Formats: sequence, C-alpha cells, structure tokens
Amino acid sequence: MTTRSKLTGREIHSFNSLMMSLEDIINNAKFKRTMYRLTGTCTGGVCVGWNAQNVLWNVTHEMDREYGTTYQERLKQWILSAQEKGLVVAGALTDTKGDRSLKPSQQPDQDSNVHIKEVREDGIVIRGAKAMIAGVAASNEIFILPGAGYGEADRDFAVACVVPRDIQGLTVVEARRPSDGRELEDGFDMVETGTTQAYLIFEDVFVPNERVFMCREYKYTGKIIEYFTANYRACIGACVAGQGDVMIGAAALMARANGLPAKTFSGKIVDMAINNETTYGVGIGAMALGRQHPAGAWVSDSLMAHTNKVHVATLPYETKRLCQDIGGGIAETGCLPSYQDFTSPEYGYLVQKCIKAGRNASAETRARAARLVEWLTLGAGVPGCMHGGGSPDGAKLVVRARTPLEEYVEYARTIAGIPETVLEPEKK
Repeated sequence: MTTRSKLTGREIHSFNSLMMSLEDIINNAKFKRTMYRLTGTCTGGVCVGWNAQNVLWNVTHEMDREYGTTYQERLKQWILSAQEKGLVVAGALTDTKGDRSLKPSQQPDQDSNVHIKEVREDGIVIRGAKAMIAGVAASNEIFILPGAGYGEADRDFAVACVVPRDIQGLTVVEARRPSDGRELEDGFDMVETGTTQAYLIFEDVFVPNERVFMCREYKYTGKIIEYFTANYRACIGACVAGQGDVMIGAAALMARANGLPAKTFSGKIVDMAINNETTYGVGIGAMALGRQHPAGAWVSDSLMAHTNKVHVATLPYETKRLCQDIGGGIAETGCLPSYQDFTSPEYGYLVQKCIKAGRNASAETRARAARLVEWLTLGAGVPGCMHGGGSPDGAKLVVRARTPLEEYVEYARTIAGIPETVLEPEKK
C-alpha cells in the first residue's frame, strides 16, 4: 500500500506513485486484488486516477517535446502535492457521449462530452458530463482525460486536467441506491462498502493553468487512450480476480449455511479459481511484455492487455453463475426478504424460521451470505466486467489490428513448403 516516491524518495501511498518498472506495475495489480478482497467492489479512487497520472506523465513528455509546452512540469508539481497530501484521486475518462453515430462536435447537445468552452490567460473553462466514474464519493480530486481519440474538428474535446471534487460548477450524482428500491439502512441489504459510481456534470467550471495538462492538442488524444487502456486492461484482470476470490468464499459460506460441506462443490470451486487466475495471469503477462516509456512510466503490451479485457468480459460471469449454482435459490432468485422484514417485530421471527437451515449457521448468517451472493452476481457489486474500462468489442478491434496475420501466414506457408504467395481474393 506504500512505496518510495520516484521524485523525492519519501514514503508515499502507492496510488500517488509513478510506476516506472515492471515491479511497480505488478504491485498495482496486487494492490487491486487486495482491495477487492477487502471490499468486494471497485475502489476507483485508488485506481483510475493513479493510472491517469502515469499515462499523462508519458504523454505530456511527448507534447512538450513537439510543441514546447510545459505540461509535464505542471503535472510534476501537482503530483508532488498529491504525494505530500496523500490525495485519493478519481479518474474520469468516459463521457456520456450522446448519439453514438455522431462525433462530439456533431452532437445536438455539446455537453454530452466534456469540452473546452473558453481559454483564458489564467486557465480554461470546461463544460459537459462524465458518466459511471468510480470512487468519486471517496476521493479528494478528479483527474479528467479525453474519452476518445479526436481529430481537428473535435479539438475542443481534447482536454486533460485535475479538479477538486467540490469545485464550483460541478454536480456529482451518486449511484448508491439498490436497483429494486430497497432503502439503505443498517442490516444486510447492501454491503457496507456499497458502490461509489457517479455522474459528473460540469457547468462552466474554471480550471487554472497549473491544473491543465492538455488543451486542444488533439493529436495526442489517441496516445492517451492507447497508454491508458494498455495499463488499465492489464490491471483489471486483478480486480475481477479479487472479487472472484470473494465469490469463492461466499459460495463456500452458502454451502455451509445451507447445511452442506463446501467440498461437495470442490469441482465448481476449482473452476471459479481457474477463471480468477486466468484474468490475473494474462494481465501480469501484458505487464511483463510491456516497456518503459522514454519519459519513465511503464506501458503494458496492448495486444495482451486487450486480450485480457475480452476475458474479463466473459470469465467472471461464469464465476458468478457458479457462485449462484452453489448458493442455491435463496441467493439467486431474488426472493430473499428484506432486512426490514427479517427484523419485523410482528412477523420477523417467522421469516427467520424459514431462513434457518444449516446447524452451524444462524438465520441471519445465511441471509447475509445469500444477500452477498446476490449483490456480487446480480446487483450493484458487479464490477463492470463487461464495459468497465471500455467495451470488449473495442478491445477486439485492437487485437485484430495488432495481430500480424500476414506474418503468421508466412510461418504456415514456409512450414507447409508452399512456394507461391497466396493472396487475399479480391472483393467481387
């Protein structure tokens, strides 16, 4: 959870650090898996913002070299401050986007994407919205990145900066209520860690120059996305593995609370463990095949990282299915009574009689374990496996682009002893 600053040599929180070696970024994955084991959910305030700082460290170096800007020095001073104060920093990449068939500059409502409204001598004014941003409620500041690679027509959307969470003009809308309308109260209807996803609505927010690290340099938005997704999609394998570890534990708890030994389901538990280690291991492989950028921060291998994202969008759902399978109907059908019913002075004792099963577990223990399984596999505890960090279809596009098909054809042609070149048939 702590490391030595590459800038000062002082002990700091890991999530404020520059990851400049393979060991550094593997520790990022270990950190994430540990956090999921402790909370069961996304802890985005010590995740996405951490990655954003490292990505911008590399990209500001490239922009400064081409344009003569001083973005990296600004970023360095902010990072030093974040390290000294121990700031928790959420990362905001995903825009609300609007009509998916239109570019940001073509949207009827320009505020569907965060953009620069005005450039002043002392800073910029931004408007727009970011969606599904993790960890905002538990963060001190928010690191904003462009949500896609942009061309010249969308130059106003090429913006990277950092703002305090309570800055004037920012509305934070938290998504914390269970989807079925249950009230959040003491009890077992929602785990204490909850969820901290948010919509961020910026209305003419002024950002001073010292907090601005990209201002209309659209050429480098693609680099931000490339570096960000490479590291993030490598590390997210550890996130779902950590939650998968909790699901194994929850499945074993449910078996015992139902009156059965966990070893009854050992084959299914092994399958769950294999899924966890697959996403974790492919992510570590992406890091190991990466490289240190000339600016110093580590960049994972894109092909392996995006391959991992596809696994992250599939394997955890099988782990969730197995967790439900072991847990039984009380955990999967959505029929478990609420905590309010469970503790009702009028009929709660009857509900508890219905829920009590195994000799070694109370009714409340079984209810808590069942609600955890429900939350992890059906509810707000699902950590964005499918679209967290981007869609699997987007990842497949990168895999397709980075798979050297013709090189592989040459391997096969040579081994088969085929002397002629076999070309793609022309389209009719």
